[in-house]
Amino acid sequence: MNALAWVSDPAVMRVVVPILAVATALLLYLLSGPLIRRVIIRLRRSLRQLSVPFELLIVPSRTTFVLAVMLMFLPSLPVSPPLLAVVNHLLVIAFILVFAWLSMRLLRVLSSLVLGKYEVSEINNLEARRVTTHLELIRKILDVIIIVIAVSAALMTFDAVRQVGISVLASAGVAGIILGFAAQKSIATLIAGIQIAVTQPIRIDDVVIVENEWGRIEEITLTYVVVRIWDQRRLVVPISHFLDKPFQNWTRSSAELIGTVYLYADYRVDVDALRNELQRILESTPLWDRRASGLQVTGATDRSVELRALVSAANSSDAWDLRCLVREKLLAYLQNSQPESLPRTRLERSAGEKLTDEIENRV
Repeated sequence: MNALAWVSDPAVMRVVVPILAVATALLLYLLSGPLIRRVIIRLRRSLRQLSVPFELLIVPSRTTFVLAVMLMFLPSLPVSPPLLAVVNHLLVIAFILVFAWLSMRLLRVLSSLVLGKYEVSEINNLEARRVTTHLELIRKILDVIIIVIAVSAALMTFDAVRQVGISVLASAGVAGIILGFAAQKSIATLIAGIQIAVTQPIRIDDVVIVENEWGRIEEITLTYVVVRIWDQRRLVVPISHFLDKPFQNWTRSSAELIGTVYLYADYRVDVDALRNELQRILESTPLWDRRASGLQVTGATDRSVELRALVSAANSSDAWDLRCLVREKLLAYLQNSQPESLPRTRLERSAGEKLTDEIENRV
């Protein structure tokens, strides 16, 4: 009898019920973990060839499940209406934010699931780079939309904010004009990011020259682009730069390139022998993709001739290494086989100077 009276005591229930609710929530959180992990293990078995980060879903999915269960059973708890309203409001806000978190993680997992079928590190990776750029930008646009919707939904649960929202909607025309002028640059940047996603003048892993720097596109966001420069620096460029200013994209339609090597030699150089040496060098290296080769005299000055060697490679990295190799080998060939062909400066003395030297030597 005393136990029944103790249980029916309102003061006791106000303390015990919240403790039991928290304990139940923790128990559900702990029990849902192994269940979700089993599902992930089965998914990994069916997708052995793909590396998908399903672990990103564990914490947000467990939290979402616990909050949903608490919202379902909250009205049946013997708690005073004012306290029940406050707890319900807090749980609704938490559920909205956690569900948005889960949605963003789910988008990331789905993006990884699709991208796992493509290999960006391959030589001919044009399709992989195109799909990667599309998915990454679309995912980031959806993330922004999810965050805006989640924050708006959480704020609209407050009556005061809801009234302000209705007032803003009533004067949407004036507010839109004011916001448009205030955030003109930010909106233009976001629109530029969407335009980049659609038209794709650049893609992930594209080789570009921006601000006289050679590098690869490492990351594309809605507001900026990160370029990984050859010496491992990072160049952060506003995304509008790629729409407003010219830049070089060496892998827009293909990764193949033709490189040039310039040499300067004396007029006595044997061009045919040098051309044969170039072909021998190219045949001996795997860097050459056998598409193009040649050596021509492209200029002449009063002291030397300009020789240009053309070489082709499968990508920009191979083209750079091949150009350096050809330059070193041709210079070594000139030094060893045609030393008289190295650039030199000639001086001729007049007949009077020669006669004076002869007289001085006789004396």
